[in-house]
Amino acid sequence: MTRFTKFLAPTAVLVAISAIAGNAVAGDKEIPRQNSFGGSCVKCELAGRNMQGARIVGANFSGANLTGANLRDARFHASVFSGADLTKADLSDAAMAGAVFSGANLTSARLRSTEVNGVVFSTANLTKADLSDAEASGAVFRKAILVGASFRSASLRGGVFELADLSRANMSDIAAQGANFYKARMSGTVLKSAELQYANLSRVEGHGASFQDAELTGANLSYATFSHASFRAADLTNAQLTGAVFDGADFRDTDLTRTSLHGADLANVRGLTQDQLDEACGDARTKLPRGLAVRSCASVRMIVKPDYTRTMRMVPAMPALPVAPAPPPAPRYLLTIHP
Repeated sequence: MTRFTKFLAPTAVLVAISAIAGNAVAGDKEIPRQNSFGGSCVKCELAGRNMQGARIVGANFSGANLTGANLRDARFHASVFSGADLTKADLSDAAMAGAVFSGANLTSARLRSTEVNGVVFSTANLTKADLSDAEASGAVFRKAILVGASFRSASLRGGVFELADLSRANMSDIAAQGANFYKARMSGTVLKSAELQYANLSRVEGHGASFQDAELTGANLSYATFSHASFRAADLTNAQLTGAVFDGADFRDTDLTRTSLHGADLANVRGLTQDQLDEACGDARTKLPRGLAVRSCASVRMIVKPDYTRTMRMVPAMPALPVAPAPPPAPRYLLTIHP
């Protein structure tokens, strides 16, 4: 008898009845069933289990094996999955509140259209995970492995990707205003048409990244490396590029209105024109292609806060981190409920 089976023993009768009720039919109409789980299930063996539509409240699944599990449309409330294995698990259309996946393995997991606002994925492995159309505002991916992951059209406002590895990730059309990518690895990352207003991209390693048509108004790209990256037709109005390196980067049709280029290395960029530079600011340390010049002006960063505040003030270059979700309550029960 497995540890999980022993744990479920007190509710075995309820589970059996629920299963029968779930398969019963009244005429052509299936009798609905709803499962709720809570309590401790540390290192449970749940690989391949069908938990679609489950309600998981205050549960501890740390170290559990959920490889290939079906968790579509599940609801996670204040539950912990730290160190759990969810490789190739399907969490599409799920909703999570106060959930923690720190150190979890979500390689090739499906989280399409999932609500993970404020969820913690710090140090988790999400290699090739699919988070397309996900709602992940304020989610924490600090030091997470996101190589080849897909975030197409996801909402990542205020998200934390500090020190994360986003190499070759697809982040096209994301809404990530105010997100923190400090020291993230973004080699080959695709951010076409991304909304990155006021985002922190300082000290990012962005070799070959694509910001084509991206909105980077007020963004901080200071001391980052964007060799051979594309900023074609991107909007860098009021952005901070102090000390950044753009060797071989594409600046064709880029908007540099009031952009700070102090100490930036643009000596080998492509597509940069004098008309663009006439709208920017720099200093004696700014490196430009031969024959081009930039006017000198004070290195002051003015940020206009979003319209809902309708105020203007000086703020630090790095946005504040979102408040971490409250820790889950102590597990107390495991219960199956059916009509």
